Formats: sequence, structure tokens, C-alpha cells
Amino acid sequence: MSRFNPYVPRPIDSPAEVPLDPGADLSVLDDAKIFAVPADPADLPAWRAAITRWREEARVRIAYDDELYARPEFSWIPGNYVVCLAWLWDELLYDHDAGHFTPERFLDAAERDFGGFDGVVLWHAYPVIGIDDRNQFDFYRDVPELPALVAAFQARGVRVFIDYNPWDVGTRREAADDIAAVAATVEWLGVDGVFLDTMKEGGQAMRAALDAVRPGVALEGESRLPLERVTDHPMSWAQWFADSDVPGVLRAKWFEPRHMAHHTRRWHRDHSGELHSAWLNGSGMLVWESVFGSWVGWTERDKGLLRAMRRVWDSYGAWLTEGEWTPLADTAGSDVHASRWVRNGTPLWTVANTGAELDGPWIVADELPGHRWYDLTTGAELTPVPAGDGKIAVGGPLAADGVAAVLASPVPVVLHAFEPAPRDTTHPARTAARIGFEDAYADELPEGMAAVPAGRRELTVRYRLRETGLYGEVPYVDEWKPLPPRLHNEHRLIRPVELGLYGIGIREVTNAEYAAFLADSGYGGPHGRFLAHWRDGAPVPGTEHESVTHVDLADARAYASWRELRLPTEDEWQAAAEDGLLERGEPLVWNWTESEHTDGRTRFTILKGGSAYEARGSDWYIDGGRKDPDVSVKFLNPGAGLARSSSIGFRVAVSL
Repeated sequence: MSRFNPYVPRPIDSPAEVPLDPGADLSVLDDAKIFAVPADPADLPAWRAAITRWREEARVRIAYDDELYARPEFSWIPGNYVVCLAWLWDELLYDHDAGHFTPERFLDAAERDFGGFDGVVLWHAYPVIGIDDRNQFDFYRDVPELPALVAAFQARGVRVFIDYNPWDVGTRREAADDIAAVAATVEWLGVDGVFLDTMKEGGQAMRAALDAVRPGVALEGESRLPLERVTDHPMSWAQWFADSDVPGVLRAKWFEPRHMAHHTRRWHRDHSGELHSAWLNGSGMLVWESVFGSWVGWTERDKGLLRAMRRVWDSYGAWLTEGEWTPLADTAGSDVHASRWVRNGTPLWTVANTGAELDGPWIVADELPGHRWYDLTTGAELTPVPAGDGKIAVGGPLAADGVAAVLASPVPVVLHAFEPAPRDTTHPARTAARIGFEDAYADELPEGMAAVPAGRRELTVRYRLRETGLYGEVPYVDEWKPLPPRLHNEHRLIRPVELGLYGIGIREVTNAEYAAFLADSGYGGPHGRFLAHWRDGAPVPGTEHESVTHVDLADARAYASWRELRLPTEDEWQAAAEDGLLERGEPLVWNWTESEHTDGRTRFTILKGGSAYEARGSDWYIDGGRKDPDVSVKFLNPGAGLARSSSIGFRVAVSL
């Protein structure tokens, strides 16, 4: 019996071998992700004939109807090439200190780095969902600024998507079903589409619900979109598509040239594979730099390649959706691959070099008298050279892993000259740095506190390996797709720490204590959800001695400062708990710690102690339930008051 290897693609994820026997049953290709290219170039004509026959037969077999693609309200789909999956609280998009969104800053950076985005997915709940009973829709609803943010993106010509998590089954349930909630969220925000997370299709019911809201709302399924759903799901995100050595043909794009697939391998530091596949297939890219709190930024080379590709997509995208497509055509070398697209008699070749740097022909094509030849990625005019038998060769310098676009035009074309893409493949690493805080000192141990002696300790920290990592490290680098047991298993690390003498609150701060702080200081937390469990601005009778909740990190710090104290670090909290010095209130709540970090894009804090609440039904939820002192959870800091949870309180500390 073969054992599952989590480090390599499963057979179901591998590119599909195309049967070349003229009488073969090609329905075996209906569920393919990518049609693998045959190893022998001599088989290419038979391979092209086979995938063409498959397409014709498949359209008849499922009675394919392309009516949706002909609707004017969906005309934006084929040109929506570059979509960014953005954490809603990315520090480029949200100013955590000022408490407002910064879409112009976000989009200006996108223009500079990637040539701009055509769409953005506002990812909002995972990986913090499950901290309390709020469901995925609550994490949108509780941000009243969102409609204005959506409008700001759309004013810059950027389409906006929300995401839907079908695995969210263990939090608060909607009065109606999820489809109605998705439709209501789309209507409230005025977004252009819905990304389906871990879900290949939304089905006809969701399609009908979105059509009832507004014409032209796209559904984008994840991974292998069922063939029958290409008709009403005009987009898909092609995540972790394992490919053949020579980039193959995307099944959904070949079946319907107007379908837009967005390539992504979220943990890769080298995106040339997805870029080449997208380029040769006339498909798009999903840019994902901050993967749920893990920084996986793009290299300068890959950003430069995408900028070059965008210039062609913007001006010649019609060739890739309306043109006659011949995959793997007219190439001049074993490492140079091209697709030929002919529209209104004018050919365009998208070219990818998967090998070393070269200086020579890229394509060998028929002579076209009176035509002039151009590379659209650089704006340079090319000089064809005779190749014999009525053929010409076109090419020149082409960087390793580079791309080009050759246009043969019967009329002169005026192009701007562009520099070739940068060669730098250095990963733009970011360090998650601890945000400094002002210490607090006391000569004597304050009442209600326990003293913890100074000294060096080796703290063992346990955590569940989620996509967030723990302290900013990237948990999966250049892996095809992390699956259990790689994902969600328990990890340990040793933290050698030198602790000074300090005092720590034996109990968490209570509702009554926080009420006294408000009465004396006049503090009022900005944004929503502040002390949402209170009634008429005061603790509910009978809860005065319970731990205060619905306070974020700033609210906790404000209380501590009022008492001339501070919050304990995660190490101080763990050391005191392991010494048996801490009591836990009921109901049990996580504790904020003074451990805020940032890598310049994502802020996070380490939570300690566990909570009474535990969302069940999916491993994608953040941890809940009672936890031992050595367990840590990385909590990505959301803005707009969303960090205020019924499951998070705090205690105070002081240096002695």
C-alpha cells in the first residue's frame, strides 16, 4: 500500500495526460485542471487535435450554454487579469493608528509594483474567525466603512470581491441560509463578485441569488471548476495547479476562452511557473503577498514580468479571448514556448522562456509580406530573418524565465519603449518586529499582584501550525500545497528568555474595575463593539466581578496606563502561569499580552490562556477552549473595533 506524501502533488492534482489514440474516450479529461503537454514534440499535432475534439464533444455532452458570457454586464470578466487577495487590515490598506482605510495608498503601491490591479478580494474573517461566535458575515457587517472602501476601489477602475467560507458552520447561524447572507452582503457593499473559498462552485442557487441582486456579479470557484459550472461561474482561481514540464493548457480556459482563471501558488517565492502558464493560456494572476499573516512577497523579477504582461493584456486582451488559439505553436527552441492567437487575420504570439538566458530566435512562422514585427512587452520593433521554406525567425535577447509578445502587424504600430524586466530574484524578506512599549515600574508589589522572581528561563511554547505561523515565519515555503499532517499539527519552540523581577495581576481586570477607570478617566474607545456586553454604559448586574471583555489592545493598554501599570508580555504571562500564580476568571477568556508585532503589512498579537468559547466543525477556526500555559495563539489584529471580542480580556503587570 502506498503512503500519502504531503510534500508532492496527489494524482488528482497532477496534470492530465491527454489520450492521443484517435478513438480514445476523451471524457476522462472533463475533470482535469491542466492538460499535460506530451514529452515528444512530434506528438503535438495529435495532442492539439485531441484537446480540440474533447472541447467539441464536451460542449455537446453537457449541452453547454454560453449565454452568460454574451451578457453586456459580464463584459468586464475577460479583462480582469490581475486580482489581489488582500487581508482587509493590511497596513497598506488600513492605518491602524489613525483608524481608517487608505485605498489610495494601497492602489498607488499596486501601480508601482505590479502595474495595477484589476480586482481585489477583501479577505476579512479567516484566520481570526472562531475567536467568538461571530460568523463570517458579521466580520463584514461590523465595519460600516466598507461600502465607502468598495466605492473608492471602483472609482479607480478596480473590481471588488468578497469571500465566502462554506466551512463556517460552528459559529452563530444566520436567520436565513448562507446564500441569502452572501446575496445581502453583495447588495449592501455593491461588490462585483464572490470568491468561493475551499469551494469549487456556488451552484445554480447562488447564481440565481446574485442575479436577483444585480446583473453582472461574478462567481469565482476555487481550483477545479466543474465543467457544467463554467456556464455560470465565469471566473476561477487556479490554486496549486501542478503542471507538466512544458506549461500545459488550462482546461477551463480552453473550454471557454472568455473564462478568466487566476493562477496562484501562495507559498512560492518563484512565480515564474504560474506567470508562464498564465501567459501561454491567456489567463490571469492572483497576487497574494501576505498570506494570512505570513509574508510571501514577490521578487523584483516576477513583479517586472507581471508589469510587462499587463501592458499586453491591457491593449491586446481581445486576442486572448476572441482570437483563434493554437497552443505550443511555432517555437524555435526546446525551452522557448509560445501560443499563437489570430484575430482579424493578425497574429500575436505570447512567448515564455523556461530555460537559460538566450539571444536568438523565439518563434519560426510563415512569412507575412508587408508586415512589421514588434515585441509588445518592450515596445521594440523586431527584424525577422529568413528561415527557409517560406519561414522567418523572430527573436533576440530574452532573459531566463522571461516573456515576450510578438505581434505581426500589416500596419505600423506606435509603441512606448520599456526596459526589460529586472533580473533580481532575491526574496524581499520582511521581519516581524515587536512594537516597543513603555515599561511601568513600582517600588513595592501592588495589591492583587503576585511577584515573579528574575532569572533566565527556557520556555517551551506549543502552537497549532496554521497558515499564520507564530512569530512571522512563513510556515510553508515553495510547497505545492500544505495538507495534514503538515497543516494543523502541533509544533513546539523553545524561547530562552531573561526576565526581570515583575509583578502580575493574579486575576484578570474585571468589569467593575474597568468601569472605575472609565468614570475617572473619561476614556472612550473609538469605533464599534467597545464594551458591547455592557448595558446602558455599565456592567450587567451580577457580572461586575467577571473579566472585562470587548476591549481591544489599545483599550487594555489605556486601563493599564491609568493605573501606572502595563500589560504582561507573553513570556511573563507564561512564566507566572507555570509557577501557579495566576487565577482564571469565569467564564474563561483569552488574555491580551504586550506582544504586538508588525512586518509593515500585518500586525499581530500573541494570546494566552484559552477561552470557554470554542468554535467547532472546522480546523480553519482559531483555537478555543481551555489551554495550558505553554500554548500560544497568533491573533492577527483587525481594525475598526473587530478585535473587541467576548472571548478576550486582560490582566496587568509591572516591573519591580
